[in-house]
Amino acid sequence: MNPDLQRLRVELEDAATHLGRPHDLRFKPMFGGLMAWFGEKPCAWLSTQGLALRLSEADQPGLLAQAGAQRFRHRPDEPPSRDYILVPPALRQDTARFAEWLERSGNAAAPPKKRPRPKTRPR
Repeated sequence: MNPDLQRLRVELEDAATHLGRPHDLRFKPMFGGLMAWFGEKPCAWLSTQGLALRLSEADQPGLLAQAGAQRFRHRPDEPPSRDYILVPPALRQDTARFAEWLERSGNAAAPPKKRPRPKTRPR
């Protein structure tokens, strides 16, 4: 595993441990990074760009107000994410404060499921 991703994973695991919920955190490799679930909800995206938490619309301004925080972009030519905010390193290294943001991320509502397309009838 990429050493940067491993470091980000350890920081996220430390925050979950601080909350007394280390077993509620799980990871899955996706698109060259790691997707994290906390309490069965997607909560974070770990990539070479950093660690981005998935936050509700109401919680996003609070994190974006932190120095160095910004909306996640999977690639520079793509629009910024509506849900994921990159967490600045200084905040990630403050385990107690970072744990509070992880808790908020775990409480964010899951995105609505896409409705299946109606099947077309054969002619």
